[in-house]
Amino acid sequence: MTPARLMDGTAVARRIVEQTAQRAAEFTARTGTTPCLATVLVGEDPASVTYVRMKQNRSRKAGIASRHVALPATTTTEELVGTLRELSADPTVHGILLQHPVGEHIDERAAFEAIAPEKDVDGVTFASFATMSFGLPGFVSCTPGGILRLLDAYDVDPAGKRAVVVGRSAILGKPAGMLLLARDATVTYCHSRTADLSAAVREADIVVAAVGRPRLIRGQDIKPGAVVLDAGYNEGNVGDVDFDTAIERASLITPVPGGVGPMTIAVLLEQTVTAAARQLAV
Repeated sequence: MTPARLMDGTAVARRIVEQTAQRAAEFTARTGTTPCLATVLVGEDPASVTYVRMKQNRSRKAGIASRHVALPATTTTEELVGTLRELSADPTVHGILLQHPVGEHIDERAAFEAIAPEKDVDGVTFASFATMSFGLPGFVSCTPGGILRLLDAYDVDPAGKRAVVVGRSAILGKPAGMLLLARDATVTYCHSRTADLSAAVREADIVVAAVGRPRLIRGQDIKPGAVVLDAGYNEGNVGDVDFDTAIERASLITPVPGGVGPMTIAVLLEQTVTAAARQLAV
């Protein structure tokens, strides 16, 4: 077989961000208001600090104002919920991103639910999951949303295809499956207790790897011609798919890094501008 083509998330994300910057500039000129994304970080986890800084920088380049709230690692659930409710009530803030993980002592779900649905541009609340699942207006989880945009960019129509999602997290695996189902794919969820994961993957026309275990998906299990989207990011720039072997069997595959990751931020910025427009009803 011919080795797979790479799905260039960096290039696709760049186009989305360029369009978003144009929308943000037009919105600001028309309303006198700059779309604003508030980021909230609990503690000083080095990876999280880096991610938040990256999102702030890209926000500014796209014409989106960035407000950052840094909270100590000792922050309680009640304190975090209070901060998120204050931001939700602030009319100058249009989107809210809570960087996760937030620490084992915090009830992350309670924190997510303190974000007003109309400002949930990261797509993490119950309300966002419901609108995703029912195809109603709302905000998608950014990484799954980015995965669907990549499929669109490479003319992959999920309709009628068998999709296997490896991972069932509330903000990645589960919503990815629901978005694929909404596109008429036949979706199978796999996870840590799936019996014979290899057999399930071998049936997949589309594989979404989102489990956080390096090289869990082996190339020999990829169906020839399948489309592989690796949302994993592990130490050493390694994804959840054994890239070197999978590329020999897939038709399209995302690299790590440079595949799904850039799409996540692009969707976040796009949804922030959309949130601002909806809140100002313009």
